[in-house]
Amino acid sequence: MRKLALVGLAAAAALGAYGCASIGRNAFAEPVVTLRDVKLQGVGLTGGSFDVVLSVYNPNGYRLDATQLNYNLFVDTLRFANGTLQQQFTVQEKDSTLVRVPVNFSYAGVGEAGRQLLNTGSVNYRVAGDVTVATPVGSFKVPYDRTGRFSTLGGSGR
Repeated sequence: MRKLALVGLAAAAALGAYGCASIGRNAFAEPVVTLRDVKLQGVGLTGGSFDVVLSVYNPNGYRLDATQLNYNLFVDTLRFANGTLQQQFTVQEKDSTLVRVPVNFSYAGVGEAGRQLLNTGSVNYRVAGDVTVATPVGSFKVPYDRTGRFSTLGGSGR
């Protein structure tokens, strides 16, 4: 009888923990990540570097402490840049923060995107990946995927 009571207690504890995790997940609204700007930092004989500036919006009523951001930046359907940002950053409740992602490029890789940007002044983009955040209700790896049009005259459009 004692073993049965211990098994029942362990099962109740496991269900309680699962229930709390489910409630926490349901109380969590995913952050919104968008491309804000691209700033050329330098050019050389074979390529250069630029900063991709992402805006991370927190729709929750509590702050998010991000520990990692994985990103893939596409220009039209061509993957332009990808990587992982290990820098920690905080997004206050119902607020946005800008995250700078340094990217190196080669002229061969820029190709069509560069031509389109020079000819029209804008390109379609897609930014996708995931961000790992710590919240009062647990840590979550949250996917994001946004598309838009980036213009050299006015940043990104939605």
